[in-house]
Amino acid sequence: CASSWVSATASPRLYLALLAPRLVMRNRCVLVVSVIEQLAQWHNSTVKAAMERLCNYIPEKLQGFCYVLAELYGPHIAELIDRKMNADVVCHSLKLCKQDPGQPLCHLYPPPKVSWFSTFFKATDCARSFMLELNSTEASSTLRGYHWRGRDCNDKNTTILLSSPSLLQQGVDPKDGLPYEEKFCKDSQGVVLLGDSAGAHFHIPPEWMTVTQMSAKSFANLPMAFTDELDWPQFSEITGFLNSTIGGWTDSLYLRLRRRNRCNHRDLQNISQNGMLTVYLSFSLARNQLLDNPAIVIYATIGNDVCNGNRDTLAHMTTPKEMLSNVVQALRYLDSCLPNGSHVILTGLVDGRFLWDNLHDRYHPLGQLNRDVTYSQLYSFLDCLQVSPCSGWLTPNETLRNLTSERALQLSNVLKEIARSEKFANFDIFYMDFPLRQTAEEWRKMGGEPWQLIEPVDGFHPSQIAAALGTSITWQKALREWPQVLGKENPFNNQIEAIFKDQGGH
Repeated sequence: CASSWVSATASPRLYLALLAPRLVMRNRCVLVVSVIEQLAQWHNSTVKAAMERLCNYIPEKLQGFCYVLAELYGPHIAELIDRKMNADVVCHSLKLCKQDPGQPLCHLYPPPKVSWFSTFFKATDCARSFMLELNSTEASSTLRGYHWRGRDCNDKNTTILLSSPSLLQQGVDPKDGLPYEEKFCKDSQGVVLLGDSAGAHFHIPPEWMTVTQMSAKSFANLPMAFTDELDWPQFSEITGFLNSTIGGWTDSLYLRLRRRNRCNHRDLQNISQNGMLTVYLSFSLARNQLLDNPAIVIYATIGNDVCNGNRDTLAHMTTPKEMLSNVVQALRYLDSCLPNGSHVILTGLVDGRFLWDNLHDRYHPLGQLNRDVTYSQLYSFLDCLQVSPCSGWLTPNETLRNLTSERALQLSNVLKEIARSEKFANFDIFYMDFPLRQTAEEWRKMGGEPWQLIEPVDGFHPSQIAAALGTSITWQKALREWPQVLGKENPFNNQIEAIFKDQGGH
């Protein structure tokens, strides 16, 4: 089963356009103008100085493009903001947004009550404006790199396993002449995630939109973040392996498996994509059925099969019949790829009513300075643009929220039945509910608030804290109910660590 990692020569701009969640790609003019306006307010400066400040915050390799945009649009933006026009009006007046015939006016802020109201109605779809384009050679060379999978000592040599510490594979004990892998690594296994943007750990740093916290340091990771499609798999719940730099802490199934058996070192693959549905999962797995060790595969589309930005959102949700067909097809493909003795865990869909219940009346990072933008306003804005990450849950319509959760439960029950009834030659199969309720309970016991389990910028994805807590819940369930999935602790762990240290990290 060959891996389909994106070519290192692929255009970052094209890749981002294809994969970045719609929140980023469709409302960027309003977001950027809001930040400029607030920077001027917070630093008591002119709008021109605020734009220069924002460009100076951005890493040097991207500053040139920022200054070109500031030169092109800056005078007009400054004039309109000085005339007390909000970000919606600025973008529409500059014709960076347009309103299609018959479509409603979309706005993040309340429409002005002055004569500029007619100007405001010139446009609606803020999808073609100020997004910083990424065009750096450095970014092009690292797309879908080691943040997404364990490094091998020789990626081009297919005879070198993905499933053992890279130095351990080739070493020989000088005392007895036996290969270290044969001595130490009889029961090692890897971990693979097949998922969507939640599994990829989508995250936009709130510092990018909170002027009171904004600095050059807060934008230092911007090139890397765009290279990884605004995903952070290196900190994720299943494949995280680096200490978190985006808040919270890192705990992952991979790290726990590695501690349990040091031979599991670097054997991880995160095959998740923003917007992924069950129908597309699993067809880029890199696993050699004859040469590689078994794997634990987490199969998780947490919400995308019920989430879309369409006005008739219910009509565009995956049906139970489609879910059954999609998942069984994917599992048959996995059966042809995975080494014998592997395990597959199907994760149920989330109950996304948690989002509206805990966020709708809170202020979004863009609204914290002036207390003027709530998540309810943001959700309505995105829904109007038809770019909502989930029209069925991010809505004041309680009936629609309930219907969306009802469909999610139906799809979860399909997964549960598949795990109960389907059999495969090379892996056993299990099901677990998405542990949102348990995660919230654990966080409350630690003194936290439920809203902290949700990404602050998009108001939709699980936060770093939620990811780490979810790992613990999943691990404890596996220990209690499926201990064979995790394997036994390796009695040679101390020897492996003494001989090979950390092998240069990951």
